[in-house]
Amino acid sequence: MAPFPSGHQELNVKPTLAFHDLGCSKGGRPLFQGVDCTVQSGSWLHIVGANGVGKTSLLRMVCGLAPVESGEILWNGASIHSAPEAFRRDLCYLGHLNALQESMTIQENLAFSSALGGFMPQEAHVIELLQRFGVGGRGHQLVRYLSQGQKRRVALSRLALSPARLWVLDEPFVAMDHAGIRFLAELIAQHLSTGGMAVLTSHQDVDIGGVPAQILELTA
Repeated sequence: MAPFPSGHQELNVKPTLAFHDLGCSKGGRPLFQGVDCTVQSGSWLHIVGANGVGKTSLLRMVCGLAPVESGEILWNGASIHSAPEAFRRDLCYLGHLNALQESMTIQENLAFSSALGGFMPQEAHVIELLQRFGVGGRGHQLVRYLSQGQKRRVALSRLALSPARLWVLDEPFVAMDHAGIRFLAELIAQHLSTGGMAVLTSHQDVDIGGVPAQILELTA
């Protein structure tokens, strides 16, 4: 495939994400306990399990959006809470919602999310990226006038812009057509090929550039 314009280059320092004896409960009811797992550079972790077992809760813990109740999450050997700002620069999260501001243009949305991530891409790079993502020439269009498919592609373009090494994706393939699924799979595959990593939940079995999934099954 033709390479996607990317926000990061191949890494000299290979990142590592690790869960040690991780546990979570909700409303006093245990969701999962004793989770141990290590994810290396260039690989992706597929979190699976029954509905309600805590898959999204685990992703929220990784992103710092929910407290770690027991155990710890390590990034490059240190707790993600020891240097939270540095960890957030290494993290890019995509959830069910596109998290786009309807009253802002595409380029304004991308500039805003980039600033939150601590970086500012060049305008020429953004224009090239939007073209590659099938929304070229629409950079100054308000998001509210885009179709749902176009909005999803704009949200996905944030991944390609970001220099973050760790992508956390919650059901990223849901409600996507075959072309969209293939498109996102190629995007993740390129991220892995440059030394990044991905942690995702999905009810679908998707081929990510032929890279075997590392499976983490959550059980109550």
